[in-house]
Amino acid sequence: MNTLTRRHRLVALLSHIVLAGAAVFMIAPFLWMLTTSVKGADEVYRVPPTIIPAALHWENFTHVIDTVPFGRFYVNTIIVTTVITVSQVTTAILAAYVFARIRFPGRDLIFYLYLATLIVPTQVTMLPLFLIVSRLGWIDTYQALIVPFMANAFSVFFLRQFFLTLPTELEDAARMDGCSRMRFLWQIMLPLSRPALATITLFIFLGFWDEYLWPLVVTNTSSMRTLAIGLRFFIDESGAQYHYMMAAALMAVAPVIAVFFLAQRQFIEGIALTGIKG
Repeated sequence: MNTLTRRHRLVALLSHIVLAGAAVFMIAPFLWMLTTSVKGADEVYRVPPTIIPAALHWENFTHVIDTVPFGRFYVNTIIVTTVITVSQVTTAILAAYVFARIRFPGRDLIFYLYLATLIVPTQVTMLPLFLIVSRLGWIDTYQALIVPFMANAFSVFFLRQFFLTLPTELEDAARMDGCSRMRFLWQIMLPLSRPALATITLFIFLGFWDEYLWPLVVTNTSSMRTLAIGLRFFIDESGAQYHYMMAAALMAVAPVIAVFFLAQRQFIEGIALTGIKG
């Protein structure tokens, strides 16, 4: 074994040790939340703290459900997040295809103006958006939570960049065989774009699952609150009872973790394949 090979193996070993340590450091808060959610009140405040609970207190989750309408928060969050995700992905597919494949006067200018909306902070548009929603009579309704976010410039940009990486020869061949643009999009381009679609879907889902500020502004009753707002009110009611707080947090974050693990391969592949081609 030569010196260069030994050096490479040593570097690889050190890299794995560093990465393993970083992984443990990053996962430690989640493990603490997981174990604390099933601890009793006396064990939570024990010094020194225990890592593995002496007994599993599943009633912590029952207490959360009995204290606040957690089921209603879940339903609201699922409805809002699902509708927004589906609508954003659908509009992004259509707009990205137009900007990537169809040539027309002013196409690039329109795209850049559309892209420029990303630099406007959300806080700047929140007040005029709230006034519009209020005058429409949508306060404390699903329309207020969903309609303002049914399209998004980043989703269009992301898919456009991926569409640009697909060879134009595919479309030329399909058009010669009599394939329409919409048929080519749905039957050829979208199947090839599954990694990018999975990635942007995951981005949208995660972004709106824990959205806090806008639902706080436009909802007034517990029947319309989402999980993020519901957690805030639960913490205010339960006080510094960490086992209940961690049980509620675990219930809120569990679907997000499940979705990420189910889509992680497509997510990583989509990030790797999506370029920054202009």
